Amino acid sequence: MYYVNQEQISARLDVIPQLVDALGMIAEGWDGGLLGGLAQERALHLAIETVTDIGSCLIDGFIMRDASSYEDIIDIIAGEGVFPEDIHGTLLELVRLRKPLVQDYYEWDRARLHPLSLILPGILQQFQSAVQTYLAKELGA
Repeated sequence: MYYVNQEQISARLDVIPQLVDALGMIAEGWDGGLLGGLAQERALHLAIETVTDIGSCLIDGFIMRDASSYEDIIDIIAGEGVFPEDIHGTLLELVRLRKPLVQDYYEWDRARLHPLSLILPGILQQFQSAVQTYLAKELGA
């Protein structure tokens, strides 16, 4: 029997609609200004943390192989069929932004709308739905 912390997963899944809305507003009102640039950075960072936190909870709960990196978290849950293969590459691209956002933030181009900001809302919605479906299937709920 698995112990999957559904409460933690659910709390993180509940953040996704806020990120979707925020990314949409950021892209729609993009003017290259500092405030928008900082908001975009934070929204992308939260998207990374949300996706990887959910992935870590799934890996721990379903006793999947241990992840060695953020990219590995995405690869493991993709391999387990948690989400559709067509979003795998975009999620990898997202988590690869963690180092530039968290460690190399002083080099981040805040005046540029990052291309992921435009497509990520749809990808996050797909991810959220896929995780919910996966949990229902695996836990028989």
